[in-house]
Amino acid sequence: MPENVLTPPFNARVVERLSVGPASRRERIVHSLDGLETPVRPQALTAAGDRLWQRLRAKVPDVEQSADFLLGLDAGGILPTVSLAAASALPYKIAWKLHLPLAGEVRFTEPHATRTDVFAYGIAAGQRIVLVDDEITTGHTLTNLALRLREAGAEPLGAACLVEDAARGGRTMLADHGIPLVTLTRIGAAT
Repeated sequence: MPENVLTPPFNARVVERLSVGPASRRERIVHSLDGLETPVRPQALTAAGDRLWQRLRAKVPDVEQSADFLLGLDAGGILPTVSLAAASALPYKIAWKLHLPLAGEVRFTEPHATRTDVFAYGIAAGQRIVLVDDEITTGHTLTNLALRLREAGAEPLGAACLVEDAARGGRTMLADHGIPLVTLTRIGAAT
C-alpha cells in the first residue's frame, strides 16, 4: 500500500545562472517541481496539475468543453503539461526545438534562449488550444506562440504556467493579446 504523504506547498525563486553566454538570461527560476534541489514526489506533480486545472476552469469559461488540446513548451513546460492533462483529461502536444518535415508546422521564437526557434506540429485551423509552460517572465515566448497559432487559424484559449515573474510584465503582454493567464505562484512583485 502506498505511503500517505502530505504534498508540500509549491514554491519558486530566482537564482543566478552560472557560465552563461552574453545572449542568455542571467537568472533562472527554480521551483519545487523541477527536481533540481530535491526529489519530486508524484503527488506534488498531481496536486500542481489539479490546482492549475481549477484555476484555468475559473478563468477560461467552458475550457473543458471547448479546448481541443494542451500545447506545452519544450523542455520546462513538459511536466506542467502532463500534470494538467492528467487533471483535465485533455490530450496534449509538445512544441519542440526540432525542425522536422511534419504537417501543420507552426514556428515561433523563444527570444531569451540559446536556440530560439521552436516548432509545434499538427496545428490546423479551428483548433482551440491551451498553452502551457513552467514559467512566464516577459511573455514574449507565449505571445509569439499565440500570434503564430492565430496566423494558422487556431485559437489560443489561455495560458497556464507554474510560476509568474510578475516584475517582468508577461501577464500584461498576454492580456494585451487577449490571452488569460493562470499560475500557481507569483514572484518578483507584491502578490
